[in-house]
Amino acid sequence: MVISTADLLDEHPDALVCLLPFAQFGGLAAFEGTVATVRCFEDNVLVKARVAEPGEGRVLVIDGGGSVRVALLGDMVAGLAAANGWAGIVLNGCVRDVAVLRHLPIGIKALGSCPRPSGKEGAGEVDVPVELGGITIHPGARLFSDDDGVVVVE
Repeated sequence: MVISTADLLDEHPDALVCLLPFAQFGGLAAFEGTVATVRCFEDNVLVKARVAEPGEGRVLVIDGGGSVRVALLGDMVAGLAAANGWAGIVLNGCVRDVAVLRHLPIGIKALGSCPRPSGKEGAGEVDVPVELGGITIHPGARLFSDDDGVVVVE
């Protein structure tokens, strides 16, 4: 059972709250885990490579620069993440294949959806601090997500 973000903030008022207006897309409304990161813009090669690794209950935080022009995550990549044991994905960008995503056993939060696929050049960075919604999220931090929002504890 995942601790609620509201209860977490009652106990830890100094925890970081991400202020982006995320929507729920995955089959799990609540998830938590240790953070791994990817920073990429309109190119999901590093996202796919990352979720191909064992997730071990981690949460992948993707800084897609807030782009709504392409999707960085679809049913195939999200399905790979679920199969490899990732607890969730938080995406500062868009998803696609929404009808399938809601049935996958993984938490997914993103800004919205877009049917256009991303580029495939492989540009970006992994395991770097990312800035989302007024906070900096470092690899190794603990992230909690539910219907109320996203909270990070360093």
